Amino acid sequence: MGKGSNVQKAQAARERNQKKMGKTDEERREASAKARKDAAAFMCNLCRQTFMVNARPPVLYLHVTSKHEPGTNPAHCFPVLADYDPDDPKGEKKAAREKEAAAKKKKASKKKASDDLGDLLSAGLNMGKSKKKGFK
Repeated sequence: MGKGSNVQKAQAARERNQKKMGKTDEERREASAKARKDAAAFMCNLCRQTFMVNARPPVLYLHVTSKHEPGTNPAHCFPVLADYDPDDPKGEKKAAREKEAAAKKKKASKKKASDDLGDLLSAGLNMGKSKKKGFK
């Protein structure tokens, strides 16, 4: 048995050569542009300090409280912090409130729908109870 066709050998050689060559100029430009964009994903509007794209709101809030004078509005530094609550850094309390509000709204709409259905049924039942003439 042979060790493979010439097509397979040529393909393997082509792949090895591509690995040796590395990235093309266009790929390098795209990679560096993406790296610059990600590095400056969050920028403080007051002091122009940049933060990586993976910086969480607690890190940004910590920057505002430690680097700027007390009383500075966090939303002035980072627009992302407009709805940020430092007492609820993970947003669990806010999510629970929203879920509870949605449940109340859904419950109220179900109750209204059941009232409408009850009205329809009672109207339909009243119409069907008329006595027929001629039968005794």
